[in-house]
Amino acid sequence: MIKKVDTAESAASLLSETSQVPVSIAQLDQILGLQQRILQLVADDVEHLTIISKLCLMAEELLPNCVASLMLVDSSTGLLNVVAAPSIPAEGIEALKNLQPGEGGGSCGNAVYCNQPTYVSDTFNDPRWANLRQLAYDFNLCACWSVPIRDLSGEAIGSFALSSFEHRQPSEFHKRLLEMAGSITSIVLHKQEQNSSLTEKRHRLEVLGTALRHSSDGVIITDADNNILETNHIFESVMGYSQADVVGENPRILSSGEHSTAFYQQMWQSISDDSYWNGELINRSKDGELLHLWSRITRINDAQGEPLNYVAVFSDLTEIKRSEEKLIHALEFDQLTALPNKSTLSLDLNADSQIQTLVLLDMNNFSFINLAYGLPLGDKLLQQVAKTLAQVQPTAKIYRINADEFALLYPGLVNVGNIIYRIQHHFFSQQIQVDNLGFNVTFNYGASSGQEHLFSQALVALKKAKELGKNRYHIFDVKGNEFEQEQRLEHVRWNSLLHEALRSDALQPYYQGIRNNKTGEISHYEALARLDLEGTVYTPFQFLKAARLSGLLPAIAQRMIDQSFALMADNNHRLSINITEEDLNQNYLRDYLQRKAQQYSIAPERVTLEILEGISAGGKKNHINQLRELKARGYQLAIDDFGTEYSNFERILELEVDYLKIDARYIKNIDTDKTSYEITRAIVYFAHNANIPTIAEFVHSPEVQAIVEELGIEYSQGYLFSEPSPTL
Repeated sequence: MIKKVDTAESAASLLSETSQVPVSIAQLDQILGLQQRILQLVADDVEHLTIISKLCLMAEELLPNCVASLMLVDSSTGLLNVVAAPSIPAEGIEALKNLQPGEGGGSCGNAVYCNQPTYVSDTFNDPRWANLRQLAYDFNLCACWSVPIRDLSGEAIGSFALSSFEHRQPSEFHKRLLEMAGSITSIVLHKQEQNSSLTEKRHRLEVLGTALRHSSDGVIITDADNNILETNHIFESVMGYSQADVVGENPRILSSGEHSTAFYQQMWQSISDDSYWNGELINRSKDGELLHLWSRITRINDAQGEPLNYVAVFSDLTEIKRSEEKLIHALEFDQLTALPNKSTLSLDLNADSQIQTLVLLDMNNFSFINLAYGLPLGDKLLQQVAKTLAQVQPTAKIYRINADEFALLYPGLVNVGNIIYRIQHHFFSQQIQVDNLGFNVTFNYGASSGQEHLFSQALVALKKAKELGKNRYHIFDVKGNEFEQEQRLEHVRWNSLLHEALRSDALQPYYQGIRNNKTGEISHYEALARLDLEGTVYTPFQFLKAARLSGLLPAIAQRMIDQSFALMADNNHRLSINITEEDLNQNYLRDYLQRKAQQYSIAPERVTLEILEGISAGGKKNHINQLRELKARGYQLAIDDFGTEYSNFERILELEVDYLKIDARYIKNIDTDKTSYEITRAIVYFAHNANIPTIAEFVHSPEVQAIVEELGIEYSQGYLFSEPSPTL
């Protein structure tokens, strides 16, 4: 039975197929291959209905989920009947019996009635299927495309159709397939009608040549000596030669001279070995134009296997090739200046393993010119700059790699200083004239020489030049710039590791206890971010900068909050979480903390938010408002690393800060460094007067702890009492 297809699936198929997609070379070869196989059956004198059935099956292979059929007009009744439909069941053929051609007679009835192709994408609603609607429903014929079969006088005598179980429109490929099938069917039917007294092979080719005049592809038929016997109208329209011009001639008159002798030797060897060859031929038309033709040449043998004729079928690819060339040009060249672009520069750098010198040029103040005079003038200025660079540096290959950035590439080592001096001198002494305006153009320059990594090294050099000011240059020095390059690579590595860590839960909190110096107990813990990769634990000292540059600090903070709250849900300990300026910039903390506190039943009073001194001292108004609201909700505030930056005592009192954490740089040497001692003593004095408890960081020895207790610091944090651990 005929396959049923879901209506939604059909509608999606209809939307996905359009007739605007050009026929690809692979599809052309499929059609040409099918055509040649059927023509070979014709040449072998296979029975005509067998050929047409084979044609139907081959067409179905090129359009999945469809059936093919041939209907012919009964000359006595004028009605259509199915003649060949190998995949349609008997009840379907019976339902189509004695179909009346006409406007409501379906795709085939309309194709015969109008003598033109009829493409119906929705048989359930199209008025052309008004008389066959029930048949469409019964057999789920969702779409039907039909082309007329014509006799030698051009009259429609039947139809060849592809009926689909999906609602869809024919692509250009499917139209070509139908045209070819219609032409081949005409050939077969015409041949069947020919006088049997004609010479078997010669007259068969004559009929074939007549029928192929209706083909949408160009055709050339030659004799055994490769002299042209016949062509069709497509040949004439493409090549410009009439049939009278070429009959009796060898096809070499079409040769363009673009192919070598070896090419033709290989082509004929393939025809000799396999009886066919297909590929791209570049021929020349009558008016001298080079034409790209996708061709298939088939040898037709006599009963003894000797060559009798050669049939060449071709499709004109010239416009496709031109479009490809335009696309390639657009991908490799800058449209504004016609210079090679950054992609081409990359290819050129990678293609040459020899020493080269690359100079990058970045125009100074170009954005101001665009703002002041408008983009059209800016474009004209860039065009003039490109032309001027080509005049000043004729030995360089010049590229436009960005809006206002150019590149000069030289083979071998060159004197970069002299090159830059000549460019500077020329642009200083001669203004660029655009629309009666004169511009003195300057650049920053970055240069590098060698065999690899030239572009990245030149970028580093260009950045250095910009740091020096305008109209300056820098030449990459392996020794001087290698460290910066390594730092950049290290940042890239950490950026990748951090993203992977966030995906795989390799980023987790470690907890360090904060000791109450009055009771000697630890009931307060700070959550410290740690990155655990393959058994190696990394601290923020190693990845904090990369996390900040990558914008990952808020994601890390959220991970610390979520996992720490989950752990603290099972106890009554206090918890400190580090909050950064980036967290406050994104303004998510109030809602996120509230959601997580409710999820894990954590009272806000148990949580201390540690902020850096700079945020509290000089923070943005919005940051301060957020901190005040968090404070109002019950969260406590601690100033971390106090004493390292602004020490804005007024802001500390204004925020009602709950703790001051004295920076580790003062605590770690407090027992031996008088300055550290005095600074710490002053901080503690202020804190005591303001009733703010203090926390000493980096308490690592009994000697340090003794001074901490002597000064009256309420809490101690450090390895002396607690090392960071994933568990409490």
